Amino acid sequence: MYTYLFTINLIAFIVMGVDKSKARKGKWRISEKTLISIAIIGGSCGMLIGMYYFRHKTKHNLFKIGIPIIIIIQIILIVYLLYNMFIIY
Repeated sequence: MYTYLFTINLIAFIVMGVDKSKARKGKWRISEKTLISIAIIGGSCGMLIGMYYFRHKTKHNLFKIGIPIIIIIQIILIVYLLYNMFIIY
């Protein structure tokens, strides 16, 4: 699980850098749907770090507000699942 989370967050960070580079060069871009999907499947922290490191998508409310909301939801879900695992056993 830790390997997955590390990998997906690293991918999210790199994808933000690649999209920023493409934006500067006026090339084909990575869709916002793809970026949000990567965040939802576990890359939200890497996405947030990449946003501010590369200064990319920081003015878009979908990302400025959406990514932190995804992180909060994921934290709540993890706490809920861990809590229920210990209550059941």
